[in-house]
Amino acid sequence: MMSLPDEVVLSPSILDTDLYKLTMQQAVLHHFPDARVRYKFDNRSKSTQFNRKCLELFQANTELISDLKLTANERDWLKQKCPYLKEEYLDFLSSLQLNPSEQVSTKFIPSELDDNIGQIEISVQGRWSETILYEVPLMAALSDAYFRTMDTDWEYDGQEELAYQKGIKLFEEGVLLSEFGTRRRRSLKTQKLVIEGLIRANETLRGDKKSTGELKGTSNVHLARLYNLTPIGTIAHEWTMGVAAVKGYDAPNMTALSLWEAVYPPEPTNALHIALTDTFTSHVFFEELKEHPEFARRWRGIRQDSGDPIAFANCAAKTYGDIGVGVHEKVIIYSDGLDLERSLRIRKDTEHLGFLASFGVGTYLTNDFKSVTTGQKSKALNIVIKLAEINGKPCVKLSDDPGKNTGDADTVSFVKNLYGLI
Repeated sequence: MMSLPDEVVLSPSILDTDLYKLTMQQAVLHHFPDARVRYKFDNRSKSTQFNRKCLELFQANTELISDLKLTANERDWLKQKCPYLKEEYLDFLSSLQLNPSEQVSTKFIPSELDDNIGQIEISVQGRWSETILYEVPLMAALSDAYFRTMDTDWEYDGQEELAYQKGIKLFEEGVLLSEFGTRRRRSLKTQKLVIEGLIRANETLRGDKKSTGELKGTSNVHLARLYNLTPIGTIAHEWTMGVAAVKGYDAPNMTALSLWEAVYPPEPTNALHIALTDTFTSHVFFEELKEHPEFARRWRGIRQDSGDPIAFANCAAKTYGDIGVGVHEKVIIYSDGLDLERSLRIRKDTEHLGFLASFGVGTYLTNDFKSVTTGQKSKALNIVIKLAEINGKPCVKLSDDPGKNTGDADTVSFVKNLYGLI
């Protein structure tokens, strides 16, 4: 084992991740138990660089993931709070021990001008049923390492109060809020301060008839347990990306929804039935939905994660109307780069459509800092880890924002041509 830097921080729990990683892991075990995958890291902001100390700290934190095990108390809580997680899955999760020394590889690529500054390459490989749990803690660990070693001109003072004030404004305006900030948080401590501030805001306005907003929960399973909140989440892009690569690109969205229903039947509850629309653009999703309106009837709603949210909501309303499905009991969860102003504008400009609007807010809550020295914004990292291939087949994502497209260039071109997106 490497000698660990003083700043190393062990994640407190294997549940320090987003709920959809657990729900997808159970679905993967059901449908693709032997599938092998590769994930690839992408630093979307190429001007942001890392130093060797950052990589060393990140590697040290990554190595400690092997120490994480589901405890008996955590299993009991999952069984009670998440009844859709079956005993067989909980048995698997209880016995799972990740092996980052074999499953995660990193490489430092120095710049031409400075051997100590450059880019980091991260790759994760192994069984999908195991490696699916790496994405969230790896991203959180890299962000933590960066802000301990590179951008250090910030402090925690005022973070809980800042979150409290944001919560007050959002809840007073009727926003239904879920905290989605794990992957790009500045640190676990920051996320705890944020949740404590949001809980305090929620309690301050409890009973105020003029305030119709509230804190619905958090995507972080560990913190949901710690703070007695509802864990929030269903599906991420990787589910549809993986299904399409294995099953083909003929109606991949509906195939992914159908396979999901085999694990999570819509009856008696459709709690886990929020469809993510933009894996191959929302246009393609809605065209498929028109051919398979039964999914629109059974599924509780949809999530908007890229593109223009107002145009998305109008397109969704038209699609539901065209297939004869009422929208007043359907949910749209907005989760694309939200801040206070953007959330309030979306709510104001779409409420007439009739959807039940909810907002998943992440980086704006858990990585909103200013430089102590200059007062300028201390920018969060713009990083992702995406599924790159499954069983040797490339996986791609075609976002409603072309800048978020990921994957093998030839396959991206093939899928674009297939759907007439070029």
